[in-house]
Amino acid sequence: MSTHLDPITVTGIGLEEPAGLVDSRGHRVADARLAPFAADVTSEKLLSLLRDMVVLRRLDSEGVALQRQGQLGLWAPCQGQEAAQIGSARALRTDDVIFPSYRETGVMLARGAQPGDYVRMWRGEEGAAYDPAVMHMAPLQIIIGAQTLHAVGYALGILHDGSDQVAVTYFGDGATSQGDVNEAMVFASSYRAPVVLICQNNHWAISEPVAVQSQHPIAGRAPGFGIPSMRVDGNDVLAVFAATRWALDQARSGSPAFLELVTYRMGPHTTADDPTRYRDPAELEYWRGKDPLARLETLLRAEGVLTDEIAAGFAAEADEAAMQMRSACLNMTTREPLAVFDGVYAEPHTGLAEERADFERYLATLAEA
Repeated sequence: MSTHLDPITVTGIGLEEPAGLVDSRGHRVADARLAPFAADVTSEKLLSLLRDMVVLRRLDSEGVALQRQGQLGLWAPCQGQEAAQIGSARALRTDDVIFPSYRETGVMLARGAQPGDYVRMWRGEEGAAYDPAVMHMAPLQIIIGAQTLHAVGYALGILHDGSDQVAVTYFGDGATSQGDVNEAMVFASSYRAPVVLICQNNHWAISEPVAVQSQHPIAGRAPGFGIPSMRVDGNDVLAVFAATRWALDQARSGSPAFLELVTYRMGPHTTADDPTRYRDPAELEYWRGKDPLARLETLLRAEGVLTDEIAAGFAAEADEAAMQMRSACLNMTTREPLAVFDGVYAEPHTGLAEERADFERYLATLAEA
């Protein structure tokens, strides 16, 4: 079953086609809305975005491999969504605060994550993933859509502080069916919160196609809440970078903003998922032709900016980053199982003591087996 939405016009917000600056063949295209926000993007900047996407794809494939080898409990792949994540995250200021879902490996990369940060949560180790205060990025959120409320709440705090920071939140197309996302937009609009809501429309909410979530482009919902929006080609990193700048400009000027980044999840929802059970292989091939890395590489080679030597250097950096992530994963020290009860309460707690004793008895049965 095809999940491609036919082009549709939503009055006043121009949603006929996703906005873009580089088409799927790697050719530059004009877009009056985005051009002003990409006018100063140099060839060196485009190379750096390509480098990030190459590293991200390699880290992502390593995460899948580590899970398959029993080193991680789960991994949420982001292959195909590299431009959506890198393009948006690289447009932010370092003091803008991010509220991610669980698939934002590329956003973590852009924020300077350390090798172990990518895998710590998926391995179930102490300390979750990273230090939110250092990364200016809230912990990864598994509860679908909850982070949008957190982002708007933080944005209201920004207003009270009189700062010009922006709160930025990421979520998928499936999350837009959650009440939390809609309630977040109500508060964002009512209080003019400096927040940017980024929907990565990767066409699948686990096994449900995007057409089940919405019969119309998702970006069309935000204006109903009084929030300006833009629908963008999420596989065009330059367009995503420019659109995020537009959204940030809106947020710093007194209005929340909404971006729908139209992309595609090439892999499974998580490593616990089998997409061959519900996805047409022809659809996968269609989106393979829109690969975000390939189109930027084609553009940069055509413009004489990217050489084989530079490309090889990016690949080497990616392999090194993956090796460091693997090493950090394999060298993590896992706490004893009963340590999960340590530090839950400041004072002894009888209920917790009973739970600890029950768990200790359960562990003993495993030892006997």
